[in-house]
Amino acid sequence: MKNELLRRLAGPGLIFTGAAIGTSHLVQSTRAGAMFGLALVVVIVFANVLKYPAYRFGVDFAHARGRSLLTGYRELGNWALILFLLLVTPLVPIIWAALGAATAGILTVIVGPVAPIPVLAAAVILAATALLLIGGYSLLDRVNAWLLAFLTIATLITTATVLPQVQWATLVDFSWTREAAALLFIVALAGFMPNPMDVSVALSLWKVEGDRQLPQGAHPPLSAARSGFLWPYVLTAFMAVCFCIMGAGVMHPDGIAPLPDAPGFADQLVGLYRAALGEWAALLAALAALSVMLTTVIAGVDAYSRIAAASLAIFQQREDVSYTRREYAGFCLLFVVIALVTIFTLLRDLTGFLDFVTSASFVIAPVVALLNHLVVTRCEMPAEARPDAVIKAWNWIAIAVMGALAAMYFALT
Repeated sequence: MKNELLRRLAGPGLIFTGAAIGTSHLVQSTRAGAMFGLALVVVIVFANVLKYPAYRFGVDFAHARGRSLLTGYRELGNWALILFLLLVTPLVPIIWAALGAATAGILTVIVGPVAPIPVLAAAVILAATALLLIGGYSLLDRVNAWLLAFLTIATLITTATVLPQVQWATLVDFSWTREAAALLFIVALAGFMPNPMDVSVALSLWKVEGDRQLPQGAHPPLSAARSGFLWPYVLTAFMAVCFCIMGAGVMHPDGIAPLPDAPGFADQLVGLYRAALGEWAALLAALAALSVMLTTVIAGVDAYSRIAAASLAIFQQREDVSYTRREYAGFCLLFVVIALVTIFTLLRDLTGFLDFVTSASFVIAPVVALLNHLVVTRCEMPAEARPDAVIKAWNWIAIAVMGALAAMYFALT
């Protein structure tokens, strides 16, 4: 009973991690290692550190108020909620298309080219949506935990195996700072590292939903809620570094460039496990990677459908948690249709497509971080749930750095 309670307390944090260990880790972190060795490890760590306060504000507000950050945006003024939706909504179908394509690439490596990538990507998104509508949050919570554990173990073993092949001198090679293409790539790398910043809102919704499923009288103290998010977050960052090491150890020494198409890159990714662990272990790791990508797709579908349904409830003068199953399903299907159109019309080059999506997500990140900061400092909250001076300063630094990088991105493009 105690272990089950602890798992439920960590549930939203683990879902966050399951959503994160997808394109940002399997694709972008691995590409970083393949292209630059360990040079961008500092960027990966820095991105995770910078974004942490804005994510934690979602946990704090949801725990203290039993409502999501969307309620906080409404209390700041309708302008805040409208601004958030205007920034995030156009990216939703593009994000789903990217996730579906990356998952389809891994599926093709495992079962062969049974269908074109757009068709498989569409099937992945439809299957994930169907499972989610049938199983809801409980399915997301339970399936994610098991699949995440499986991939974590395989990745840790693979990382340890490739360590002797890593060129450690690349860790202090900062020549990339003089290359415009590399500077643009770090924006793309940081965009989904560890998640898009708007996932902080989904995290607050998952926290509210998870707390509603706790046994009566088992509402944890704020310290436990923060710990329940912190340790999965640390795991998320550590896994990102592991994938970078894998790319640096197997692909970078031989000058193997990441392929732009989904099946080609997925085959390279599975090849990392194959080179380190052998054929059968590589197959198991590929299945684990496929499983976690499916979890990422499911979490992505759930996140943005919840955000849209909760926002609709707010605009209708209801509480954010009062959205109906029908409203939630309606937004699922709406976004799916737009995502399918995106897949069949825009998806050509997976890595280029991902760079565009992740870069766009990073550009809006400082705005979302600022909105979250205003919520926890200006909206009604218990004094003990408000951020202290250190984490407020931490978030202001993050906003300034991300804003400067976003300005650099526009200047270089």
